[in-house]
Order: sequence, then C-alpha cells, then structure tokens
Amino acid sequence: MSKTVLTVAMIAAASLCMSCNGTKQQETTNQNFTYEVDEFADIQILRYQVPGFDELTLQQKTMLYYLSQAALEGRDILFDQNNKYNLAIRRTLEAIYANYKGDKSTADYKGFEEYLKRVWFSNGIHHHYGEEKFLPAFSKEFFAEQVKALPAEQVPTKEGQSVDQFVEMITPVIFDPAVMSKKVNKAAADKILESANNYYGDGVTQKEVIAFYDAMKDPKDQQPISYGLNSRLVKENGKLVEKVWKIDGLYSDAIKRVVYWLEKALPLVDANDTKQKESLTKLIEFYKTGDLKTYDDYAVAWVHDHALIDFVNGFTEVYGDPLGYKASWESVVNFKNVEATKRTEIISSNAKWFEDNSPIDDRFKKEEVKGVSAKVITVAQLGGDCYPATPIGINLPNADWIRKDHGSKSVTIENIMEAYDQASLHTGFGDEFIWSDVEKESNKKYGFITDVLHTDLHECLGHGSGKLLPGVDPNALGEYSSEIEETRADLFGLYYVADPKLVELGIIPNAEAYKAEYYKFMMNGLMTQLVRIEPGKDIEEAHMVNRQLIAKWVYEKGQADNVVELKVRDGKTFVVINDYEKLRTLFGQLLGEVQRIKSEGDFKAGEALVKDYGVKVDQKLHAEVLERYKGLNMKPYKGFVNPNYVVTTDDAGNITDVKLTFDEGYADQMMRYSKEYSTLPTYND
Repeated sequence: MSKTVLTVAMIAAASLCMSCNGTKQQETTNQNFTYEVDEFADIQILRYQVPGFDELTLQQKTMLYYLSQAALEGRDILFDQNNKYNLAIRRTLEAIYANYKGDKSTADYKGFEEYLKRVWFSNGIHHHYGEEKFLPAFSKEFFAEQVKALPAEQVPTKEGQSVDQFVEMITPVIFDPAVMSKKVNKAAADKILESANNYYGDGVTQKEVIAFYDAMKDPKDQQPISYGLNSRLVKENGKLVEKVWKIDGLYSDAIKRVVYWLEKALPLVDANDTKQKESLTKLIEFYKTGDLKTYDDYAVAWVHDHALIDFVNGFTEVYGDPLGYKASWESVVNFKNVEATKRTEIISSNAKWFEDNSPIDDRFKKEEVKGVSAKVITVAQLGGDCYPATPIGINLPNADWIRKDHGSKSVTIENIMEAYDQASLHTGFGDEFIWSDVEKESNKKYGFITDVLHTDLHECLGHGSGKLLPGVDPNALGEYSSEIEETRADLFGLYYVADPKLVELGIIPNAEAYKAEYYKFMMNGLMTQLVRIEPGKDIEEAHMVNRQLIAKWVYEKGQADNVVELKVRDGKTFVVINDYEKLRTLFGQLLGEVQRIKSEGDFKAGEALVKDYGVKVDQKLHAEVLERYKGLNMKPYKGFVNPNYVVTTDDAGNITDVKLTFDEGYADQMMRYSKEYSTLPTYND
C-alpha cells in the first residue's frame, strides 16, 4: 500500500521551503495571484493556479469539467466514512450558519464559526492529521438554543426523533472528549472497537475482522483482490456481513451521481486513448457492481493509460482503517505538465539502474522493473480525501501484484507544491529554526528543486521498488503497513537525491544541492513537524511517524560519529548536520532494513521500529518548538479551495467554452458544495 498514492507526500512543503529557485511554472501563471484565502485554528486555506488550462482544447476542458463534477459528488461519502454522525453534525452546523440572526461578535458565535470551518476542513469532527476529536469553543447551551431555533425540517433528526432527542443524541458526540475520541486509535487494545470511524458496525471486534478476511485469502493466489476495500463490515443477526459501496448498495445515491458524470466524460476520451477508455469503462462497471476483480481490471488499465487528461476517482487509500482494509473515497483531476514531465521521464527511464544499485539485499530487488510511469501534473480539481488537505504526490495502484506485474503510475503535483512554496515566503521560519546562513543559503538556492526531486523519487520509484518474497501476505505488517511503506519510499528518495547519478542525468544542479533536502528533512523529522500535534500527545499520523522514525533512527545510529547534533544557542535548539556523506550511508542502511521487513513480512520488527522511533515525543523539545512557532506568521496545516468551473452553452445546451475562476471564498465554496453535491441520507445504515 502506498498513501504516497494520493496522500503520501504531504510533507509540509510550506513549512520547509523559503523560496523558489528551482522549477518555474508555465508562463500562463498569474504573477499577481492571491494564494491566501482564510485562516483559523491551526489551518491556513490557500488556492492554487492551473497553468496551461487555457491552452487546452474545448474537448479537453469539457472532459476536465465532467471529471471535476464527478470529483465533487462523492464528498458526502467521505464524511460518513469518517464518522456515522458527521453528516448530521455538518448539516446542523450549516443550517445554523445560514439562519443565524444574532450577534456575530460574541465568543460563542466566533467559536461556532471556527468549529464549522474545522469540520469542513477535516471532513468531520476529528483532526485530519492527528485523528483526535477537536472540541468546540462554544457552549452546549448556545448549540441547543440555535438548533431549537431552526425550522424543524432543517434539523437532521432520525425517523421518529424529536428535536430535543436529536440534541440529546448529538451533544456528547460534539462536546464530550471521551465519546468517539479518536477516529483511528492504533494504540488501543482493540483498534476497531476504540476507533470512531464508520468502516465497521457496532460491536465488531478487531479479532473478528482479521478472522473474517483471513478466511477469504488464498496464500497461493498470485493476484489477490483487495479484500474489504469497498464495504462496511457489520453484524446482522450475530453474523458478519459486508455492506458494499456501490449503486443500489451503500452510498448508492452519491455513487449514481459520480457515475453520471463519468459516463458524460467517456465519449470525450480521445479515440487513440484506448486504455483510458478501458479504464473509465471498468471504473463505471466497478461502481455499478462493487466487484473488486473489476476494480483490479480498472487499475491495470489505468496504469497503462498515458493520456494528457488523467484522474483518480474511487475508494483508494486505507489510512483511515487501523487494520488497513477499508478505503476512503477520493478524487484528483489533472493534466500533464509536459515540460516538467521531462524530468520524471528521465528518472523513470532509469528505474532499472536505481533498483539494481539500491542498498538493499539482492533477494528483495525486482529482477525486472515494469511500467514505471512518471509525470508531473497540474491538478484541476480535488475531491474527497484529497480536499481540502491535499497531497503533493501520487503513486498508484496500491495492489502489490499489480505493481509487480504491470508497474505503477507516479506523479508529482507541481502546481500544489508551487502554491505551498509561494505561501511560505516571508514567514520568518528560516530565521527561527535554521542553524546558520550556510543552510539558509542552500535552502534558498536548492530547497524547492530538491523538495520536488525527493517527491519524484519517493513517488516514481520508491513505492514501486523492491518485492515481497514468495508467500508473504501483502498485509503481513497489519496496522503498521502504512508507516513502513511511507518510510521505505521516503528513504529511497533520500538515498538517491544525493546520488551522483542525478547530476549525471542533468536533473539536479550539482553534487551539493541535496544537502538542502537533507537538512530540511532532519529538521522537520526531529523538531518542526511537532507543531502539528497537541502538547502531551504522541505522534500517530502515518507520514509524521515515518519522518520521525527516519530522523530519530539516523540521529541515534550516528551519535558515535557525531553525524547529526541538536545544538542549543541562546536557549533555542537547532539541528546541525556535521557529516552529510555519513548521513546518506545511514539512510541507506535503514532502507535496507525497512525493505527486509516489508519483503519478509516481519511484523515484530516493523512494530518495534514504529514504536521505538516513530511515536514517542520529546515533550520538552515539543514545548519549545510550539513556543517558538507562536511568533511566526504561519499555520502548521494548509489546505485548498478549488477553482470554480464556469461553463458556457449554446441554445441547444452544447458546451461552447469552459473557464476557471479563482475568487470563491472558503466558506462560500463549502456551503455551495453542501447545497449542490450533497445527495446521501444523513444516516447511512
């Protein structure tokens, strides 16, 4: 599995890059573009440009429009997947927001507005990154008063339920920190019973889930389907039953709308793009049948589809399920950045060299590297689990056998990275956290390009590298699969971004540029990413775990040679790298071990790595980082509003033009989406 798939590379580029001196955007980029939209709590909302859109043909623009509509129609699905009360809460809050006639300057209303914005951002009541439930800064009394003031038809009560009973039901879900406290609780004795997501019915236990899916698996099957990927597992009359997400199944109303737009896009596929036509046809069939073999057929065709217009749409990533079976709904609509893709094409065309020279045991190397397709994309619409918080890289599909037999498709989302970078200018971050002018200058010169290259290597080659030994279950690492996979791909990128081969290939300026990425990564992994978690908390999100795991492991293993230090100056802690070459060697050593763990399915070793290095936080250092961060004009988390598609038609209803506008505010977009793209019932049992 690889969340690098659409979410892998959420490496807070904004927190790391100071300026852009690397890859330049196309000339169609508006230099006067306003990136900043809104900010609240620990979040900043940005917008992104879509350079090159105006140069596309009308057919291509129209196809992007249809795919963008399909990307928005699944929004309700994700809310419900994240928690069974999310739709009820969101719809209640939105009704209050639309109907409120009181004083908007009060602490209660301001707290209410911030909470609603956080619910929108996280697609529910749990923090999008930390997984813990965030609590409102308004009173229970204010909430009850506002709900009861609503027109009765706008209160999303259950059948036969009064408004008072609704308030009684929903209040503890919102306000009580002990109720549904964590969306994903990997530290719990029973990770299913104590997680608040909606992938499993009431009373279903971890032991029952594992036994249910283990019974389906055939160890001899060389092409296993992704068991459980598109269903909720519930108990009916004491028996476990899968409720499949498909047309005429669970989430049918939303999926019908997704399919409607996909079917409108299908005739616009270029006649020469036979694989795109096949992949889109198979995806539609999958949504209609729920058949996971059809989903694999779609994924195989999608890997071989190299059309200019591309998309991800469906149940993809399993990070929201502590056992890694169930996938959240997501979508990314995009088109190729042809000029920038030349860089990733060079990388992918040398995939065999990178595999052969990787510092891992030969037993774990692929004899043949197949179908590594790499490109740089311009995203044109984000949806589901990729919105508002957004990945900067993608590597799909997740099925190991497809990756082995057919390869994978890897992308770097450069217009999103550019938006992060532009929004991070003039924040004072570098002055506060970077050790000296040497590192600052290196970051200024090479920070953006090495960030992009690390993402390229992570996505294009890292996730597709290595192999499982015969007979190893792809889910052998269980709840630690995500963390180990992200660690593996990140280490691959770190090891090779410093390789002389990149200079030889002409895709990095010189042999010293990699130091910018090494410094940023170590600073982030050891220190600055801690701004993303609350005081006293441990790290739980997979990508954060991965980054700390790597940074702490190499820090510890390099102490004898003083490879990396934590130095204190004027009462402030800084990361100092004394030996970059030895640091690269350590990255390689850890990559070798992590690949062994994955290839052999060594659960205990994977668990030990995660627990020993990735989770526990130095609380004193954490407190210091939080205090220093307060003085900066920054938010630790960022997300995006989408551009708005404006369609012109003739008298017959035929589309004659498609344009993008970029002036929609955050709350305006969220309220519009809830009005135009909300088709599911409030309660989906």
